[in-house]
Amino acid sequence: MSTNFRGAGVALITPFKSNLAIDFEALGRIVENQIKNKIDYLVVLGTTAETATLNNSEKQQVIDFVAKQVNGRIPIVVGIGSNDTQAVLESIQSLDLSKADAISKKVIATKEASGNIGEITKILRDKPDGFSVISGDDGLLLPIIALGGVGVISVAANAIPKSIADLTHFALDGDFKQAAKIHLRLQSFCESLFVEGNPAGAKAALHSQGVSENVLRLPLVPVGAATYKILADEMRLLS
Repeated sequence: MSTNFRGAGVALITPFKSNLAIDFEALGRIVENQIKNKIDYLVVLGTTAETATLNNSEKQQVIDFVAKQVNGRIPIVVGIGSNDTQAVLESIQSLDLSKADAISKKVIATKEASGNIGEITKILRDKPDGFSVISGDDGLLLPIIALGGVGVISVAANAIPKSIADLTHFALDGDFKQAAKIHLRLQSFCESLFVEGNPAGAKAALHSQGVSENVLRLPLVPVGAATYKILADEMRLLS
């Protein structure tokens, strides 16, 4: 992947219908909205995609669908991570990854979502040349780039891709005044997004805009009514 993960990436959700089948029409809408709003690359089958609840056939269908929808317009990264090393090896062998621009196998970067800015600062300070640090935390996108990070793999971008893309690009271009304005405007939304876990917040935000159903596969469940209202109100304000 020639961009080396620089810029604004999105960790795509997997939208489901009420019968728990994958909603490919909704996925297509989400993908098109990312491209239209200048997201630099897509990450499919990460943890945000509820990949642990997808069987191998569904995983392949998602890869093939997104690749066909994107049609080479932006790079696609396929997540194959697991806490089971054997499962990772089996995924590499069983999935057709030829349509991916990169897979999360060779370690060329770290996505930092620890929330510990002190620890992230040490990683940025001590990393070897050519090794990239990517924010995996929407709320820390700006400070991580300011300290030398190369961008973000965003959950919030599922719902607000233009804001995340603009924030990332301003920061990478060194325009921290404009980046800070967006960062401050998004902070409340980004915090609310994870109050009841990921991707429940992102799915609630998308549902409030009529993009996809508010459906998750067990053991994950939708956010409660109070959090849903907060997210819906935030989305109205941001749009």
